[in-house]
Amino acid sequence: MKNLITMIKPAILLLALPLITGCSDKIAVLNPQGPVARSQYHLIIWSLIMMSLVLAIVLILFVYVLARYGRKNSKGFDPNDTGNRKLEIVWMIIPVIICVLLAVPTVQTLYALNHPPKATATPAKLAGKTLTIDVTSVQWKWLFRYPDQKIETVNYAVIPAGTPVKFRLHAYDAMNAFWVPELGGQQYTMTDMPMKLWLQADKPGNYDGRSSNYSGRGFAHMTFTIMARNATDFDNWVNDVKQNKPALSLNGYKKLLQPDTVKPQAFSSYPKLAEKDLNKAQMQALEAGKSTKNDSMQGMKMDKNMDMDHNGKGGHHDD
Repeated sequence: MKNLITMIKPAILLLALPLITGCSDKIAVLNPQGPVARSQYHLIIWSLIMMSLVLAIVLILFVYVLARYGRKNSKGFDPNDTGNRKLEIVWMIIPVIICVLLAVPTVQTLYALNHPPKATATPAKLAGKTLTIDVTSVQWKWLFRYPDQKIETVNYAVIPAGTPVKFRLHAYDAMNAFWVPELGGQQYTMTDMPMKLWLQADKPGNYDGRSSNYSGRGFAHMTFTIMARNATDFDNWVNDVKQNKPALSLNGYKKLLQPDTVKPQAFSSYPKLAEKDLNKAQMQALEAGKSTKNDSMQGMKMDKNMDMDHNGKGGHHDD
């Protein structure tokens, strides 16, 4: 009886998990608001179904063995019995089938996520369009640079709803992880190794994002907001930033690279140095008048053109 209670305890805790994790109406990961998040959500549900099926079969067999071969019904049971070829074949084939059923949709989903999702924006002018945003993680803030619009924001980004957005991810210092749970899975940011993440919002709204990789004392404040707007509102926002927000000076940019927490900001332009995506060691070498080529992480330097589009540009362009 004690062994049975010991085995049941984890199941009880699992069932109680939604009650003890908070009072939120919706769990962000299970509330997909875009095609990328939706495909990952379906993969999660499929994995849960398969795991639940395995758990149910194991529990049924466990109860059956207890009832059939317990102390009171142990006659005819030989614990040293071996060589049951049929059973051996069955318990070899079943795990292989389970692995295939999990692996095939996982590989298909991961492959699909390397390509832009299908745009759902209604304005004809956005048909076949994508938006590129360069993201740099800095302790403890996020910098968003719009290569085509020539503007920059801090700790928030505005995107057009229904339009695929390519986030090109970089890190200035510590390794981090960019994550917007309602729009898609996380992707790491690393120095000298640009990463790519496609996301898309189905409809206008604000979606919370954060770092999912611990990076020091300010980690808890390393949050940001992705604001999805319709195409007209997005264009109006870009024009408003260009006309009414200050330019980001070189000194201001260097100040943003210092370890600290800041409030959301927007700038009508940014210095040319920002386009180089230098890491901390390279920036220190540049300020010391030395070459920045020797301060890349050995074995991890990648040609930035690998992550460019066919025209070598980012921004809002034809896919």
